[in-house]
Amino acid sequence: MQAPKILVFAGSIRSGSYNARLAGHMAKQLALADAEVTQISLADYPMPIYDGDLEKEEGVPENAKRLKKLMTKQHGVFIASPEYNSSITPLLKNTIDWISRLSDEGEPPSAAFRNRVFAVGGASPGRFGGMRSLITLRTILEIGVGALVIPDMVSVSDAKNAFDERGDLNEGPAKRAAAAVAARLIEEARLRAT
Repeated sequence: MQAPKILVFAGSIRSGSYNARLAGHMAKQLALADAEVTQISLADYPMPIYDGDLEKEEGVPENAKRLKKLMTKQHGVFIASPEYNSSITPLLKNTIDWISRLSDEGEPPSAAFRNRVFAVGGASPGRFGGMRSLITLRTILEIGVGALVIPDMVSVSDAKNAFDERGDLNEGPAKRAAAAVAARLIEEARLRAT
């Protein structure tokens, strides 16, 4: 049976980002469960703020095309989403907006978000564990671009104290949730890999 291909990234490029740590933890869990994991940083895909006039004049940025191509080769995607003012980061929203503009001939609208399964998680220094951003992200993915998002989510509260020196989650509810999300994501991605 083919190993499912899963892309992992965080919606933050901040040095020391808790969500980059969560993405790293999830990448390890997925790899240990025999997924073929690709972990990226959105810092490697810089794009201007989405502007319809800019798109009309210059087209979609090359980095959006590169990321769309990478996403369409995956069976699953895990996104770790920080919470900024009860929502997702401008970086993550901008990335989704640009990629959603790309569909080759014969592909459905927002092609990068179709025919693969998504999972989401968030880490926050507060007690809500990024839950408000996850609700927003789920709405954008499901309703905005037509993605299939598994119901399970990872919510890491008190993120400052949630990870060990290797970047793994400490024992507790968040670690158990991460394991459950990884298992479900692989299960659903494997269906798309056959």
